[in-house]
Amino acid sequence: QLQLVESGGGLVQPGGSLTISCAASGFTLDYYAIGWFRQAPGKEREGVSCISSSGSRNYADSAKGRFTISRDYAKNTVYLQMNSLKPEDTAVYVCNTRIGLQDYWGQGTQVTVSS
Repeated sequence: QLQLVESGGGLVQPGGSLTISCAASGFTLDYYAIGWFRQAPGKEREGVSCISSSGSRNYADSAKGRFTISRDYAKNTVYLQMNSLKPEDTAVYVCNTRIGLQDYWGQGTQVTVSS
């Protein structure tokens, strides 16, 4: 069964850092692009970052310079390192991949930035 599982969310103070993970099971992440999305209460889901199968990276303007996406092939996991966090980064973060015509989503991990 193909599955994505996020972890690592939590409560962090403004200016702090957090790294969240997206672990895949049932398939190998190496061959697919992986995207991180987030959704804050009352807002639409937005793309944050993605990494292609070849390792190229893209970031939303809101994430540039603060977030870094990476992948660990051995652990079949993609990470999102988030620095200089702001209250407006508070959201449920979800990872996604598309295999063929099928989208796969994790259950999400809550990131709360608050003092």
